Amino acid sequence: MTSEDRSPAIGDVDRNAAVERVQAAYTGGYLTHGEMEQQLDEVLSARTRFDLEMAVAALPALPAGSTSTINAASGRIVRRGGWRLPRYLKVVSMYGRVRLDLSQAQFEDGAVDIDLNVMHGGVKLTLPRNAVVDFDGVHTEWKDARYKPARSSTGDGPRVRLTGVIGFGRLKIRHARR
Repeated sequence: MTSEDRSPAIGDVDRNAAVERVQAAYTGGYLTHGEMEQQLDEVLSARTRFDLEMAVAALPALPAGSTSTINAASGRIVRRGGWRLPRYLKVVSMYGRVRLDLSQAQFEDGAVDIDLNVMHGGVKLTLPRNAVVDFDGVHTEWKDARYKPARSSTGDGPRVRLTGVIGFGRLKIRHARR
């Protein structure tokens, strides 16, 4: 019996963290699409901690910056006003709508990466007027995303990048009027 055989089994939390690391490497430009698929196959087929560590060994470390998670099993998630927005925000909601108003938020780094994991409920996102948004990384199962661009934006504001999955709901993105 080798040390590889005695490596402890892994669970969903470990596997999900490795998947996020592969996705971050892809969105950061470190992997091609084909390499990402290969890495994801290795991560998802890993049975032990050794297998998982070998699958992500060549990937760059996760970027530094503050991370925060907003999690609700049911009910609404609402953030508005002058709230502090970390560099990385993860939003998890099983049953309920998500309303994030970033128009008056204090961006920690001039940019934010928001990972959405919303199963049953829609997401409404209000951006600052001059913000630039990238939501190509969001997969919607049921309804397409709707984006209403700002009429007179200079595009020199904060950068907002969205990734994740929305199951049964719609992603609606708009810019603040003022």
